[in-house]
Amino acid sequence: MGHANLPASKRVSSTRQWRILDLVSAAFFGLVFLFFVLVFTPLGDSLAASGRQTLLRSGSDPRQRHRLVAAIELGQQMSVEVCPADMVDHMPCEDPRLNSQLSREMNYYRERHCPPPEDTPLCLVPPPTGYRIPVQWPESLHKIWHDNMPHNKIAERKGHQGWMKLEGPHFIFPGGGTMFPDGAEQYIEKLGQYIPISGGTLRTALDMGCGVASFGGYLLSQNILTMSFAPRDSHKSQIQFAVERGVPALVAMLGTRRLPFPAFGFDLVHCSRCLIPFTAYNATYFIEVDRLLRPGGYVVISGPPVQWPKQDKEWSDLQAVARALCYELIAVDGNTVIWKKPTGDLCFPNQNEFGLELCDDSDDPSYAWYFKLKKCVTKPPLVKGEYAIGTIPKWPERLTAIPPRSTLLKNGADVYEADTKRWVRRVAYYKHSLNIKLGTPAIRNVMDMNALFGGFAAALKSDPVWVMNVVPARKPSTLDVVFDRGLIGVYHDCFQRVIVLDLRRFVIVLRCEPFSTYPRTYDLIHVAGIESLTKDPASGKRRCNLVDLMVEIDRILRPEGTVVVRDIPEAIDKVARIARAVRWRPTIYDKEPESHGRDKILVATKTFWKL
Repeated sequence: MGHANLPASKRVSSTRQWRILDLVSAAFFGLVFLFFVLVFTPLGDSLAASGRQTLLRSGSDPRQRHRLVAAIELGQQMSVEVCPADMVDHMPCEDPRLNSQLSREMNYYRERHCPPPEDTPLCLVPPPTGYRIPVQWPESLHKIWHDNMPHNKIAERKGHQGWMKLEGPHFIFPGGGTMFPDGAEQYIEKLGQYIPISGGTLRTALDMGCGVASFGGYLLSQNILTMSFAPRDSHKSQIQFAVERGVPALVAMLGTRRLPFPAFGFDLVHCSRCLIPFTAYNATYFIEVDRLLRPGGYVVISGPPVQWPKQDKEWSDLQAVARALCYELIAVDGNTVIWKKPTGDLCFPNQNEFGLELCDDSDDPSYAWYFKLKKCVTKPPLVKGEYAIGTIPKWPERLTAIPPRSTLLKNGADVYEADTKRWVRRVAYYKHSLNIKLGTPAIRNVMDMNALFGGFAAALKSDPVWVMNVVPARKPSTLDVVFDRGLIGVYHDCFQRVIVLDLRRFVIVLRCEPFSTYPRTYDLIHVAGIESLTKDPASGKRRCNLVDLMVEIDRILRPEGTVVVRDIPEAIDKVARIARAVRWRPTIYDKEPESHGRDKILVATKTFWKL
């Protein structure tokens, strides 16, 4: 019966009230449902990340970003924001989403292309879910934690070739590769039949298209230090696996530019199915190999096109290029070829089908920071033959002998010897007075961001570490000296970008350019003279800011990793303020008693925080 006896006006009023209550109830339950969706489902995480990304990029106005940076430097901004969870593997200059839009010609899109500051969030890259402190060396050569880089593609596609496989909570590395599925040790032993792998004759090697760097990893037992590189490609994380294993590696691509290494730095260049078209573009890529290879050094190419089915022309062309450069054929063993570079004068000019010519005298063969590849053959440096294989001292004497190419610098030999002694004292002070864990299994991967002659790395010769020696490209070119003493490193530098606001206004934004490596690469990063990295060597003007530089250091530093900074007190105070904003625990110390100058030393630990 209900409302049957109510007047019509009251029935209408009652109906309206129920409709309002229904709408209110529906809205309430809808909000409750939305709350649960946002809090307890991946959609909510995605929306939150999107919102945070928008907030982080709200500094697209250069002036707003400048104000934020200034506040952090002055200690007025207490913390730097955390990046979204989808940025755990963020590499600003190797972002496939952006680079895929670039030209494919000569693999230009796979080279480093750094975004402008307004497109790079000023935030701290988080570790992935389940991240653990990495397995320590030397056990890490054979296994790492799966959750530190949960990317299964290589294990699924290359497991049958011995690259890696998943076992429980670990990735296991049997030591194989596409051209050596039975293991790198057997492959290296076979190469030793033709080239002097043992005995200290060879020290520095370059592994091109290295996979997970098992070749370089197993050469370490022969005291050969290998720089392994590969692009960030369809395998996504091969270099990330390499550095997690404790093997020297960086992300790079042989495309349109010179690789960021000095001329004549490597004793051995190796390619195992790297698929680099060495004879394309008038043999430009083989010419780059020649630039990097020390006279008397060896080239090993294993895989296509060496005696490979349906690649007779490519194989014939490769042999023709080697003959044109007067390389000595050491062996052709199955699908592996070995050549030796001549130690004497080049046999140019001569007739060759590739039109190869010597570079003119204006060419600096060691200039390799954003420098386009040349189609001319590099002349040897103007020093005697002591830098060639067979005449340069063997390892380990090579580490302390005065490098031949240091004579190209004014008072280079004296400066070199003083630098070597200085760093022996400093490293001893670091270990014994500052309790830095150098020499222990806690520190394996090390970067020296302002290396000069590599004195810091040389002082660590007895420690179980490898050091990436970074020489700023706009400072005196000493990276060739680093390689001459049997160490490895890379050129790097900052840049400035002009942002046009309108036809009459523009802003110059100065920024430190990120490194070509994955997050969480290094256990220790050392910087002597950190403010000099942000200033132009000629004018002294600041080219980028410390905040960007230290956020980048944080990106490539492992949780619980160590940062050591030496500089004048004013710079150290500024670094300490920024260190707290990026969640480091800094302590400031006096310099070692024997040192002159005003230096202070900051030692900071990156805290292990999670999202």
